[in-house]
Amino acid sequence: MTGLASELAEKSPEDRRMVIRRSTMIALIAFLTLIDLFGSQALLPTLVETYGVTPAAMGFAVNASTIGMALASLVVAVFARRIDRKRGIWVCLALLSIPTMLLAQQPDLTTFTLLRVAQGVFMSAAFTLTLTYLSEECSLTAIGGAMAAYITGNVASNLFGRLLASELAGNLGLAESFYGFAILNLTGALIAYLYIGARDNHGHAATDGTSVIEAWLDHLKNSKLVAMVGIGFILLFVFVATFTYANFILAQAPFALPQTMIGLVYFVFVPAILTTPLAAASVKRFGARASFDVGIILSAVGLLLLLTHVLSLFLLGLALVGAGLFFAQSVATGYVGRTTTHDHAAANGLYLASYYLGGIAGAYVIGQVFEAQGWAVAIWSLVALTVLAWALSLKMGR
Repeated sequence: MTGLASELAEKSPEDRRMVIRRSTMIALIAFLTLIDLFGSQALLPTLVETYGVTPAAMGFAVNASTIGMALASLVVAVFARRIDRKRGIWVCLALLSIPTMLLAQQPDLTTFTLLRVAQGVFMSAAFTLTLTYLSEECSLTAIGGAMAAYITGNVASNLFGRLLASELAGNLGLAESFYGFAILNLTGALIAYLYIGARDNHGHAATDGTSVIEAWLDHLKNSKLVAMVGIGFILLFVFVATFTYANFILAQAPFALPQTMIGLVYFVFVPAILTTPLAAASVKRFGARASFDVGIILSAVGLLLLLTHVLSLFLLGLALVGAGLFFAQSVATGYVGRTTTHDHAAANGLYLASYYLGGIAGAYVIGQVFEAQGWAVAIWSLVALTVLAWALSLKMGR
C-alpha cells in the first residue's frame, strides 16, 4: 500500500509489518464485502436479454442494492451502540451469501430487485460496522491509511468482481456467476472472523447520553460534514450512472463488444487500484481540498472522453472516471472520520446513507435521461454534478 508510506516512515520495523498486515487484511475484507455490489453491472446486457426488459429497468434492478445499503447505514447507526462490531461484520458477510445464491435461480424482476436490496442491507451493515470499528480502534494518524486501504479493496472489487462475473457468465452461465459471488461472501466472513475477531472483548466507549437522532442533528450543524454528505451522494451517483450505462454503449455500434470482452474492459480499474492508496499521503502533504480537487478534475476529463466514438479514448475516459472518483471518495471518506469528534457511527451512517442513495438515484435518473435524450445529454449532466462536487469541496480545509 504505497499510500501508507508516510505512516510506515514513523514506525519501527515491527510496527511497519503490523501496518502492512493490517492494511492488507482491511483491503481484503473490503474486497469481499463489496464484490457483489458492482459485479452484476458487467452482466447488464446479458440480464436485459434474459429478462426481456429495458436497460433502464434492469439498471434500476441491479443497482437496487444501494437502496438496502442506504437503509442499513441508518439502521446500523441507530443501533450501533448496542451492536458488537466484530461479530456484526462476519455475521453480515455470512448472511450476504443467502440472497446471492437465490439470485442464481433467475427469479422474476421484482424478486430480483428485492434480493439485490437484501444484498445491499448486509453489504452496508458490514461496511458501516467496519468503518466504525476503524474509526474507534485506529489512531488519528492511522485513520487515513486504514480508510485508503478499505477504499482500495473496494476499487479492486470493482475490477475483479466484473471480470469474474463476465467470465463465469460467458463460459459457464448466469447462475454460476452468482454462485461464485456467494462463495466469496463466505470467504470474507471467514477472514473477518479470523482476523478482526469473533466478538468484542471490551465494551464500547461511553456515550454522553444523547440519542442517535440528537447526534445526527448535532452533526448536521457541522457544515464540513454536511458538505461531505452532499459530496458522497454525487460521487456514487456519477459512478453508478457512468459504469451502468457505459455497458450498453460498449455493447452496441460502433463498439459492439461481446459479453466476455465487456468484462475485460474493466481492466480500466487498474489505475484506480494503483492511485487510490496514494490519497492518504496526498492529503497529508497537500491537504484534503487540493487532493479532492485532483480526483474530481480527473473524473470530469474522463467523462468528456466518453463522448468520443474511438474505443481507446472511451476506455481512457472510463479509467480516468474510475481513478478520479475513487481517489476523491477516499479523501472524502477519510475527511468524515477526521472532521467528526464524537459518535462516529452516526456520522458514518449519515455519510454512507447519502452515498448509497446517490447510487440508486444515478441509476434511475440517468437511466431515464439515457433512454429519452441519449448518451451525450447523460454525460453532460454528470459533468455538471462533478462541478457541484467541486463547489462543495470548498468547505474542506486546504
